[in-house]
Amino acid sequence: MSGKYVAKTLEAVTKRYPGETEFHQALSEVLESLSPVIERNKQFEDAGILERIVEPERQIIFRVPWVDDNGKVHVNRGIRVQYNSALGPYKGGLRFHPSVNTSIIKFLGFEQVFKNSLTGLMLGGGKGGSDFDPKGKSDNEVMRFCQNFMTELYRHIDADTDVPAGDIGVGAREIGYMFGQYKKIKNVFHGVFTGKGLMYGGSLARTEATGYGCVYFCNEMLKDRSSGFEGRKVVISGSGNVAIYAAQKAMSLGAKVVAMSDSGGYVHDADGIKLDVVKRIKEVERRRISEYANEVKGAKYAEGCMDIWTVPCDIALPCATQNELDGERAKVLVKNGCVAVSEGANMPSTPEAVQVFLDAKIAYGPGKAANAGGVATSGLEMSQNSQRLAWTFDEVDEKLKRIMENIHATAKNAAAEYDTPGNLVNGANIAGFEKVARVMVSHGV
Repeated sequence: MSGKYVAKTLEAVTKRYPGETEFHQALSEVLESLSPVIERNKQFEDAGILERIVEPERQIIFRVPWVDDNGKVHVNRGIRVQYNSALGPYKGGLRFHPSVNTSIIKFLGFEQVFKNSLTGLMLGGGKGGSDFDPKGKSDNEVMRFCQNFMTELYRHIDADTDVPAGDIGVGAREIGYMFGQYKKIKNVFHGVFTGKGLMYGGSLARTEATGYGCVYFCNEMLKDRSSGFEGRKVVISGSGNVAIYAAQKAMSLGAKVVAMSDSGGYVHDADGIKLDVVKRIKEVERRRISEYANEVKGAKYAEGCMDIWTVPCDIALPCATQNELDGERAKVLVKNGCVAVSEGANMPSTPEAVQVFLDAKIAYGPGKAANAGGVATSGLEMSQNSQRLAWTFDEVDEKLKRIMENIHATAKNAAAEYDTPGNLVNGANIAGFEKVARVMVSHGV
């Protein structure tokens, strides 16, 4: 009966929200892992947990008018999905990118519920953003957009209700503008945002956290196979915050990162990526990754970002965006000798790619577990804000490392308990779901 219950729930929600393909994909990936959990815990079905957990508690959609430097009025759409607050205030980033729509934000919010559950912290799940594109905009244009975005969103967030953070297109600049506007309107100074600047409540190691956490998780998977990063070739998609700090941590553990990418294409440097060059090009000059090949002798640039997975490597860290690694390229990775994949992005591997990794029995860390370091450190930032404290970098990094080790152990143990040893997809889904479901039952309908 549990399988029928899962199938019925999935059919109902996909019918209710037609065309939301990313959302449907995330639902399928999680729900298909849960039949054995429902089988053992009939109270979850009796309490309608699946029907409730797939439906966001609240969705806010609003217009964001703003004026460019030439005086022209533009209108974008803002979205905040407050998905589940069983474990604590809604927590999840804001994404500013032209691709943002309700399907993508709902998939991200749904994943965030279980990711946050895995951290062991008191955090619910949510996500938000806009189809506004910060690329090519002046600082003043970005400021005006962020201020108008917050003029609506401020009504729906608070340090104990919903605590946004950054994501694609939302970095320290954007968070600063939004936090400043929130403070002006509400006349309060508290931890309503994470990823803030260090001078006004931010946490050391938050910038590095998602990338570092992805590598810490991968290292735990490798330890289970009596291995590690030392001497390994690593390919990392993306060249933003997550990718840069995943590369930094992998290099510190003795690996050689040989390729990185952006939305236009990828660079391959057989001698090892020079991270200082990448950081200058992407973080300071805000240029394309292709410039790396113009500056570094021997490096090669190729158009087509997805083809980065054809570069032979031992470890692959997808750190760019959803569905960037498909089944065919997953087969190439495995054929070329890849032994571990750890996801720094949200749902970067298609279902076909995931199945390739599972069939090949390589170490595979799904995003909701492997990239939970960012939100974990956001939770640590919230703790520091509540106590009016500032921990050292090493203190935060040590707590992050311990959280990632615990997430790996939790997913590993859940997978074994439900008779799929080594399958961290099932393990992460089951462990994240069980905690939320039990609390939902205890709270009543």
